[in-house]
Amino acid sequence: MNPLCLLGSALSGLTWSILFFSLLISFSPNPLEAAENRLTPVAPIPALPFRLQNLDGDYKKLRDYRGKVVLVNFWASWCTPCRAELPSMNRAWNRLKSSGMAMLAINLGEDREAVSAFLRDYPIDFEVLMDERGRISQRWRIKALPTTLVLNKRGQIIYQVIGEREWDQPALIELIESLQSGY
Repeated sequence: MNPLCLLGSALSGLTWSILFFSLLISFSPNPLEAAENRLTPVAPIPALPFRLQNLDGDYKKLRDYRGKVVLVNFWASWCTPCRAELPSMNRAWNRLKSSGMAMLAINLGEDREAVSAFLRDYPIDFEVLMDERGRISQRWRIKALPTTLVLNKRGQIIYQVIGEREWDQPALIELIESLQSGY
């Protein structure tokens, strides 16, 4: 067979393959987008107890939320992804609060005045707790911000998310609602 004919056939096949995969990708759901709106399941592990002050100076303990699904978000005002996800987290809270679950924003390393000033520009309606010295974040082995953990009603960490999410996505709302209404 003529080498030029063989090369022409190979290129023609390659062209069709590229066209096929291009069409396949263009009509497929975006896998990166799907990954950005997932929670990563982890083997259930008991969450370590804490006692932290809220912005009013009242102490809150993890055991205060026993029997509820708890979404715990570790964040800081200087963290760009943290700032980006707070509005969607607040919208999610407004949809989920009637389910009886709890949502906590644990600020890492900032003082009450700085956090209060920040929240005037980025208001949220759920509980903000202060980890000014980073002790709880260190005990919970938080390595990056934002990090969000979902605790089941037994106080076990069952999901972990590192990085920004759109928390008001229907799939995430449904998952958290199902956890709260389940066992």
